[in-house]
This record gives sequence, C-alpha cells and structure tokens, in this order.
Amino acid sequence: MRLVLVGPPGSGKGTQAEKLVKRLGLTYVGTGDILRDAVRRQTEMGRLVEPILKEGLLVDDVTVNDLIAELFRGPNRPERFVMDGYPRTYAQAIAFDALLAQQYLKLDAVVSLAISDDDVVERISYRWCCTNPECKVCFHLKARPPKVAGKCDNCGSPLSQRADDKEETVRRRLLEFHNNVDPLLEHYERQGLVRNVSALDDVEAIYNNIVRVLPQPA
Repeated sequence: MRLVLVGPPGSGKGTQAEKLVKRLGLTYVGTGDILRDAVRRQTEMGRLVEPILKEGLLVDDVTVNDLIAELFRGPNRPERFVMDGYPRTYAQAIAFDALLAQQYLKLDAVVSLAISDDDVVERISYRWCCTNPECKVCFHLKARPPKVAGKCDNCGSPLSQRADDKEETVRRRLLEFHNNVDPLLEHYERQGLVRNVSALDDVEAIYNNIVRVLPQPA
C-alpha cells in the first residue's frame, strides 16, 4: 500500500499515519519531522528553512522535492509507505509522480481529511507542550488541560506554546493550505485516487473510515 495523507494542520494526519504504519506495516515519510530535525541539528538545510518554519510558511518546492528525491533514490527507499506533509502543492505532486515513475512505483490512494478552519484553530491554538526534551507531553487547554496550570502532569516542567501553534500563525498556515490544496486534489481526482474522510470523529473511527475507503488487494 502506498498512500498520501492530505489535510490542514491539526486534522490528525500524523496520528493516522502512525496507526497506518503500525497496523499496515507501512514506512512513515513525514517531511515536517525531517525538516524540524534538520533545524534542530542546524544542518545547512536546517539553517535555510528555520525562519520559514517559524513564520508558519511553506518551504519552497525545490528544497522539499530534493529532500524526497534523495530518500526515494537512496538504497533504503520505502516500498510501502504513507506520506505525511508531502506532496502539499500541485508542483510537488507533479514532481512526486515523476519520481515514483522513475522508481517503478505507483500510488494506491490519496486520503483527504476534512475539517473546518475554526475547528483547526481550536485544536491547535489551545495546545501547549512540555518543555522537557525527554518528555514532550502535550496538553489541550480545553479538551485535556494540565492539572496545574502551566505545568506538565508527567514531569512538572513548564509548558510552552510553539510559535507556529499561535492563532495568527495557524490562520496564516490555513490560508496557504487552501491556496495549494485545491489544485493538488484536483490533480489526484483526475487520477481517481482521492478518498475523502471526515477528521471530526474520534481517532479510532477516523482510522477505520480510512481503511474502509482504501482499495482492496486484488
């Protein structure tokens, strides 16, 4: 199975990707994690994209395409995978199609997780996470608040809000998402790959709905 997950920030792509990896034995490919790791390690790419990520903007297509091409052309390329965060523009989709064709691979489905902007803002802007790098537990100030305001239930360290979780930044990210996602999905709809799934159900129900719409092995 080779899948692409599409959805705005806060739609639960990462959570569903994790379940698909564990239960279907897929390889996880998350460009967000790859880029944030590069920032943390202050590699050349990390220094390049750090200010872009802090502003909640998209990294340019060329940089991300090169990152993915390096992975798929390498000796440990994934054969069965779920893509989280790539492709996220029409240009990236075209590049990914060409890359997969070069590797004699083909997508099975593009799962689109549907959620309103207001629901996304509430999910993300109320999220605060532990500052202890050994813990990193996150809380939601409305749905799952910490027992003591501003402190982690798990280790007692202070909580902080990521810069790209603030409402102003979230809405800017959503605007960019909408500007890119329509032509991206239209591209995949022409190939008959898009499967629409609501992101408003509980985590297990969303996973079951995803599996239900995936093509069955011949």
